[in-house]
Amino acid sequence: MRFFIQAERLMGPHGDDLVEFIDDSPLPGPAPAHGRRSWTVLIVDDDEDVHESTRFALRGLDIEERPLRLLHAHSAAECMAVLRAERDVAVVLLDVVMEASDAGLVAVEGIRGELGLHNTRIILRTGQPGQAPEIDTIRRYDINDYKTKSELTRTKLFTSLTAAIRSYAQLCQLDESRRGLEQIVASSHHLMAHDGVQGFAAGVITQIAGLFGIPSEGLVCASASGDPDSLTAEQLRIIAAAGCFSHLVQHPVSEIGDPQIISNLTRCLREQRNLVTETSVTLCFSGHEDTRYAVFIDSPEPLGDVDRELLGVFCTNISLCADNVELVTRLREIAFVDPLLGLPNRSAFVQHLDTAIEADALAGCTIALIDLDQFAETNDMFGHVYGDRLLGAIASRLRKALPGSCTIARVSGDVFAICGDETLVSPAHLAPLFETPYVFDGIERPVSACMGFVRADTGSSAGAELLKDASIALKRAKARGQGEHEFYTSAIGLESRQHTRLLHELQQSFGSDALFLAFQPQLSLESGRVTGVEALLRWRRADGSFVPPDQFIPVAERSGIITLLGNWVMRTALGALAQLDHAGFSDIRMAINVSAAQLRDRSYAEQLGLALQESGVAPGLLELEITESVAVMGMARVSALLAEVKALGVEIAIDDFGTGFSSLSYLDQLPVDRLKIDRSFIALLDSCRPGARIAEMIVPLGHCLGIAVLAEGVETECQAERLRAMGCNEAQGYLYARPMPLDALLQWLQTYRTRVA
Repeated sequence: MRFFIQAERLMGPHGDDLVEFIDDSPLPGPAPAHGRRSWTVLIVDDDEDVHESTRFALRGLDIEERPLRLLHAHSAAECMAVLRAERDVAVVLLDVVMEASDAGLVAVEGIRGELGLHNTRIILRTGQPGQAPEIDTIRRYDINDYKTKSELTRTKLFTSLTAAIRSYAQLCQLDESRRGLEQIVASSHHLMAHDGVQGFAAGVITQIAGLFGIPSEGLVCASASGDPDSLTAEQLRIIAAAGCFSHLVQHPVSEIGDPQIISNLTRCLREQRNLVTETSVTLCFSGHEDTRYAVFIDSPEPLGDVDRELLGVFCTNISLCADNVELVTRLREIAFVDPLLGLPNRSAFVQHLDTAIEADALAGCTIALIDLDQFAETNDMFGHVYGDRLLGAIASRLRKALPGSCTIARVSGDVFAICGDETLVSPAHLAPLFETPYVFDGIERPVSACMGFVRADTGSSAGAELLKDASIALKRAKARGQGEHEFYTSAIGLESRQHTRLLHELQQSFGSDALFLAFQPQLSLESGRVTGVEALLRWRRADGSFVPPDQFIPVAERSGIITLLGNWVMRTALGALAQLDHAGFSDIRMAINVSAAQLRDRSYAEQLGLALQESGVAPGLLELEITESVAVMGMARVSALLAEVKALGVEIAIDDFGTGFSSLSYLDQLPVDRLKIDRSFIALLDSCRPGARIAEMIVPLGHCLGIAVLAEGVETECQAERLRAMGCNEAQGYLYARPMPLDALLQWLQTYRTRVA
């Protein structure tokens, strides 16, 4: 009786029965879908009779060749709960009046707003025509249809659902197309970042699985090149696979063991087209230099029209990516691989250290920098081809001596970097590698190297910092000589940071009054006449304190700023010499110190000539003081440069003589006018300690070579008397005057001239 009453209530005005009853026996369940996808329809009504009548009315019906799957809720709250769990609901048949008069409208607001289900179609139903929503309410809540329950005959219910489902399907297709295109664009960017063809192919599998929402278990990617007509399964190589096929990477396709996959991949590459069947899709796309790829997709169901269109777009994009993957790989090699030796370069080494630091994988490790001694000279003497062969031999020896767990890189021209276990990356293990000479064309070539080490537990948070610390240690090792090594310590780091700060201060002070020249007189020991002055660079900080020259001059030399400083000193000293001449002291020479770094500039003599010409002073009144360290530049180069200087009329003095690389033959060949005995030997003249006799030897040596001799650092009359007795020509030191500014020097010279006269 209950079913009859429900049918009576839902009879339409034209007499169309909503349902037809045979008896009142229990209703059977919905017809099986036989694996086909279904449309999900949610019925929301507080009247259980409505649920059962609707189920009867829709029993056995297909819409767009797909069955219906019905879900049920009896209130707005239940409706929201069902939709939170079931997102793929095509249509909601929603009663307006349930637990409240506006329960249906509240549910609509929640569906659109809270849940964001904008594609789901909503059909409002009510048994009370007076509860119909206003037009603005329908627009505001995006209600797709409104029916009174008396209108919904079986035919009209089918018609309303068909229209709603078609609308839902079109909206979903639009969304799928948009998401698919976005996925394709993202896939293209992602695939371009893969390293090599195998990484590219693995990315294709991942992207296809994501694009179509299928598991990657049944995806296989194979490659082939050459004549497609003669292609066989044995010639195809699996370059990427997932799931049960993952162990077959780099194997022939013939080993897959599935005839369908073998056949589809081979046919796809042979015919160079996509193959679509009921249960699989095999895609074909081209790559670099006639290389072709095929991807087999074991699809659980046929692909829809949208998916097929996306496949075409996807394959076009993948073909472009594949065409550029070799270029991307090559660019990565250029960016991270040394082209000569095939080793990681500096960028790759720093990246390796960064990755290891992030993974906390550097415990017990040491980083080393190995710098070949006199490699530039080797290149100059034997040529760059020989130098390249030497680098290759050293790299080969390092590879053989160190296990694969150690990372070896070439970080600059003749500098290798190593990261590995501290027992292997150590002086004891690495130094012996350079004890055996290298043999080229039957000729032995001894090679030595300086090494800088830093332990990875120094607390550095970046690879670049560790490499910088190793570089600091390497510089300390090189400063001690060839074949030396040094470990980085906190004290060395502190000193390096102090040098960096000092350099920064020096650069800021350059061009300001903080840097100035002080002048110290030089006198004839025989006559007492002032023969010259030495220009000495001084640096006064803003607080009035002075930075000693032995602190800032080495920093300037290492940084290269010494060239600018030296040029400024030269021009300022020449200006001071012009003022001395104008004040009536026209017979006093000006001595300036020149570092080996300045002399390495091949244009130095030219710059000196221009400065002399601009100042207008007599070149013979200028004296350049060089140290014996210029010997490292090579005899031929030094002789040629000093010959250019002498051709300008400028005099040359050897400063700090006896403390450097002294060589009598070297001295005899250079156009030197004056030897300056180092102050350390002069200080010993007041005692009988060893070294006092050095000065006694230097004076007659200079005279024998026709070179005048000047003593530095003379502080006592006793020292002056002994030097005078030796026949030393000139002296300078605190006994006579301290270094002073130019205005004080002019006053001192005037006073001294008056006193002597």
